[in-house]
Amino acid sequence: MKKKGESFFKLITQKPWEASQAALDNEHDGKTLTDSKAKLGVRTVMVVSTVIFSLFVISYSDRMLIHDWRSLSEPWLLWINTGILILTSVIFNKTKALANSNEFEKTKNSLLVVGFLTFAFITGQILVWQHYINLGHYASSNPANAFFYVLTALHSLHILGGLYFWAKVTTQLFKENYNITKIKHNIELCVIYWHFLLIVWLVLFGLMATT
Repeated sequence: MKKKGESFFKLITQKPWEASQAALDNEHDGKTLTDSKAKLGVRTVMVVSTVIFSLFVISYSDRMLIHDWRSLSEPWLLWINTGILILTSVIFNKTKALANSNEFEKTKNSLLVVGFLTFAFITGQILVWQHYINLGHYASSNPANAFFYVLTALHSLHILGGLYFWAKVTTQLFKENYNITKIKHNIELCVIYWHFLLIVWLVLFGLMATT
């Protein structure tokens, strides 16, 4: 566990613009400066997203102290959606292991499962929104409602962004002449991003479920 923690810390503190880091990247798995830029891009998105979600969480915590705040009850579907997202992250991690073992046929199937589960999560979120709308819990009727729609929609947009890159790496893998090193690298970046989205969701869900 400590080794994984150290590896993640090392990843987010790399400085790919420095010549020494670029040389180090080139020594491992044929990675180039382009790959380093991709890592930098993922880290930048994660940092910016963390700041945005943190600001919303702070605003949420402050706003709920005002007397007109009426918390929403959590439908059972939200718990199912949470379970789906956890399972998706687990399977994506398994996908990375399969790719690193050069088991690319299994990797293809695993990627398709990840895509299916992710679309299932998005569908589940839409059903939750529809459930609340049918009950008359509109965004304009209460601050708690507005925060719920904004936070879940913002998270879903990040999921859709992740699906775009999932689609790119999946399409690459189904081509006859694909770059093995690039495939492995792109899957690794997707896994990091998916784990990040899971952590963000667990924080948001925990906040909404306990308030």
